[in-house]
Amino acid sequence: MILRMKFDVVIIGGGLVGASLAAALKHSGLSLALVESQPSLIREDARASGADWDSRIYAISPGSRSFLEQSGAWSLLDAGRIVAVEEMRVFGDTGAKLDFSAYQMGVAELACILENRALQHALWQVLQAQENLTLLHPERCASLQFADDAAALTLEDGRTLSAKLIVGADGRDSWVRNQAGISAAPVDYQQHGVVANFSTELPHRGIAYQWFQPDGILALLPLPGNRVSMVWSVGARRAVPLLALSHEELCAQVAAASEHTLGNLQLITPPAAFPLRLLVLPRISAPRVALVGDAAHNMHPLAGQGVNTGFRDARQLAQILLERGAQDDCGDAQLLRRYERKRKEDIYTMQATTYGLKHLFNNDVPLLRAVRNLGLNATNRIIPLKKMLMQHALN
Repeated sequence: MILRMKFDVVIIGGGLVGASLAAALKHSGLSLALVESQPSLIREDARASGADWDSRIYAISPGSRSFLEQSGAWSLLDAGRIVAVEEMRVFGDTGAKLDFSAYQMGVAELACILENRALQHALWQVLQAQENLTLLHPERCASLQFADDAAALTLEDGRTLSAKLIVGADGRDSWVRNQAGISAAPVDYQQHGVVANFSTELPHRGIAYQWFQPDGILALLPLPGNRVSMVWSVGARRAVPLLALSHEELCAQVAAASEHTLGNLQLITPPAAFPLRLLVLPRISAPRVALVGDAAHNMHPLAGQGVNTGFRDARQLAQILLERGAQDDCGDAQLLRRYERKRKEDIYTMQATTYGLKHLFNNDVPLLRAVRNLGLNATNRIIPLKKMLMQHALN
């Protein structure tokens, strides 16, 4: 016997962005289902606890924090595992410098640094108590078909879900995106992001650091205590040797690349690497489908805005659905086009900015080297310009 279930919205993908969207629709009056294939997202041991530190760290913007507070997830986090970024210092490759401070921007913090698994667990705690939501996990999708009035999602166990709207929140290799016929060729940055966490000899004082180098971009983000999280974007050929280093050799290389700003380092999580790419889609919606998060866009992590851009997707789509008025059909083409129009500028701005900065700094052209470092120093002296540049990242 094939079981058929009917919903207003089915969200495929229960990561941070998909889960935050479901939580934001708690009081929408819509019937929701969330399909997630990974059981590890909801295991009890997925919580951040004890001395273990997650190597996946996010810089959550004030706007994203407010969005998560409204869902109730933020209050479930352990405040002792969160650090406020009060200042950011960016260095060029010839002594140039650009710094931002929360005081200068007139805000409490520039961002909050926290672990992926802690936020994931908090969001799923919210979802498990949500009355208008059916959680289907671990469960995989088998097929997706579209009609004028609804979409039909068939799961591998034979169940069929009918929905007015399918939301693809299933990551950079999105199955939903492929089923909807939305495609574009990704641009390979020829880089890997190498991540690891370290304890530091000197206190970070809530400062996030970033060094632009001809062969990579190194960022150190503050963690509680004398600890930092590293994201080092390097050429694919350099990533493998970095991962093969002994712990002592890796610490020495990171300390040297960061100009010994935080003194000697000790590794507290093993290094890992992931390939970096740019994905610019011609559209992020189709009949009965909307894309959010990495399913809708990929960008370089140098600005730390990938997850925040995804949260802004979820926030915007939730707002449109909550304010739909007399429109009963939450998958109406006009609603989805409105979502796409409102997100287009933000997505393209972040993608263009990160793409441009990556190519401006990761090269050895003498003229560009002079221009980029002069630009950093000049921008650092113009407070209104610094505020304008930073304002977007605070949303």
